[in-house]
Amino acid sequence: MQNTSSKKTVSGKGSYHHGDLRSSLLEAAKAMLSDGGIEGLSLRKLADRVGVSRTAPYHHFKDKNELLCAIAQEGFDHWHSNAERILAQTGISARDKYHQFFQSYIGYAAENPEMYDLMFGRTIWKQNSATTALRDIAYPSFQRQVEMTKKWQEQGLMSSDEDTLRLAQVTWGTMHGIARLLIDGIYADRSHIEEMCTCAVNLFIREPA
Repeated sequence: MQNTSSKKTVSGKGSYHHGDLRSSLLEAAKAMLSDGGIEGLSLRKLADRVGVSRTAPYHHFKDKNELLCAIAQEGFDHWHSNAERILAQTGISARDKYHQFFQSYIGYAAENPEMYDLMFGRTIWKQNSATTALRDIAYPSFQRQVEMTKKWQEQGLMSSDEDTLRLAQVTWGTMHGIARLLIDGIYADRSHIEEMCTCAVNLFIREPA
């Protein structure tokens, strides 16, 4: 059995300190999720992939559910950072920002279907098994959407006649619906992303005065 108390070796290539093991496990787990889906991921297989003892992952994740929650948490972190980057841009119109925001959401889902399923699907949420850390980043996601919708209404980008909460629900529901159509391969494929996003933006966004 390998010594897991100080440094770890990944597949015989280089080494890393114990403090980096969690990050290495998460990176490997995301790759395994992409390759084989949730069913192909286990802590035992993960340990073998990273090249550590089969007990080492349990120092960071008590079970598979906790590992899946940590992966989903990284997905939300990535999406939030990307959204903030898009909305913080200068030199482009608010309409173009919204178009990028909408298309980036759909594109992320299309490029990372297993991650998207984990973030918004049944595996974690149907079983009510989300960790506190995941809930703390996932639950505010919709509130951010509501806040952004209100700002877009104030800017005249979206109709102020509609209730903010309902408008946020409909716009996010549209994004999620398109994402699911792409992931599930129903009626659409990736070549349709730009046209669908443009159509949705034309429906939700007012023409500039």
